[in-house]
Amino acid sequence: MLTEIQQQDLEKELQAHENLVLDFYSTECPPCEALAPKLDSVAEFYGEDVRFVKIFRQGNREISDELGVKSSPTLIFYKNGIETGDRLMGGVKKSDIIKNLTALLPHEKAEEIRSKIKPVVTHTDVIVLGAGPGGMAAGIYLAQAKVDTMLIDQALPGGQVSTTHQVSNYPGFIEPQKGFMLSHYMAEQSKAAGVKFKVAVDVNKVDLVNKEVVIDGYETIKAKKIIISTGASPRYLNIDGEKEYYGQGISYCATCDAKYYHDKEVVIVGGGNTAVEESEFITRFASKITMIQQLPQLTANKSAQERCYADPKINVLLEHEPRGFYKNGSDKMLVKVQDLKGGELKDIETDGVFVFVGMKPNTDFVKDPIETDDWGYIKVDDEMRTSIPGVYAVGDVISKKYRQITTAVGDGTIASIACAKEIDS
Repeated sequence: MLTEIQQQDLEKELQAHENLVLDFYSTECPPCEALAPKLDSVAEFYGEDVRFVKIFRQGNREISDELGVKSSPTLIFYKNGIETGDRLMGGVKKSDIIKNLTALLPHEKAEEIRSKIKPVVTHTDVIVLGAGPGGMAAGIYLAQAKVDTMLIDQALPGGQVSTTHQVSNYPGFIEPQKGFMLSHYMAEQSKAAGVKFKVAVDVNKVDLVNKEVVIDGYETIKAKKIIISTGASPRYLNIDGEKEYYGQGISYCATCDAKYYHDKEVVIVGGGNTAVEESEFITRFASKITMIQQLPQLTANKSAQERCYADPKINVLLEHEPRGFYKNGSDKMLVKVQDLKGGELKDIETDGVFVFVGMKPNTDFVKDPIETDDWGYIKVDDEMRTSIPGVYAVGDVISKKYRQITTAVGDGTIASIACAKEIDS
């Protein structure tokens, strides 16, 4: 377990310990929750040689600002009181933590610790890859059908839902639900049904043909069937400064980072449903929002557009496109934007940037040939079967017209029933 410290304790900790890992975390931050068990498991092996501490970012803003921490979580590694290695932010992988820890220690000691981690093999009936609503719905139905089911995810359960500030159209709730709470309810229901969870893990290899998944570099899980429920992720702009300033002024998660822009100005890139709906949440904190949309109009639903245009905090800049992100020696971010009609370039000074420009399917792990559409989404039949025998796919990762929580749950239900029947036959 990590030791909780306050900002005034940090200097003493750095003086007392040769090797130290510092975790800046926040509340209501799914990536922080996903990181916690990874750090705990790593500390179990490295704890005798490395000190692991954490600081609550909201309650220790002075040290956060001093160290330039603008995203939760942020991991900083110290050797003899000096920061070393890469800072790790957002969806931190266990392998990256171990890589940085290995750099802190003498080679022999690092190898000695790594040798203590022994490979294991686990068997189950069905592997569900991805713990979003579709995956958890599939897990519930399978577990209730007495099918041994293991749900694997690199993060905590919930998928995109866990970073949505509220959900107002999910049946069964009169009042809007916070996304992370809806995810929590689904996860608890899944566990109660008997679903086994392997979450906050590194997925190293997926063999769809042989139904094997390797996690954390040492555990191989073998199954009879696989259901892919890996969802989709935010698209990047791939322009200058985006990678450099990710976590240092650029964010893709309003739920995680909007709270740090109280009475500050932000830029939102995008004009679809996500951009417009998240802007409503960000206005709770920011004093001004400039929304940059490359098209001549917003593409969000009409009611969301009306609320957006009616909000005095939001200024919509249509037919403009960002060309790069820069800093001018201060904490302020400069967004270089181009007028797509006239071609002129100008800089917009802001305190932070949120990027919401669509999604892409999470299929990078697929090495086996599987049929997809032109955008990389997996094709399925009416029972969610893919082109690989014994492999199903559900939710936002599949090729379909509508992507909602309810449609993902429906997909998971269909796949699980079909899958259970195949196992029983």
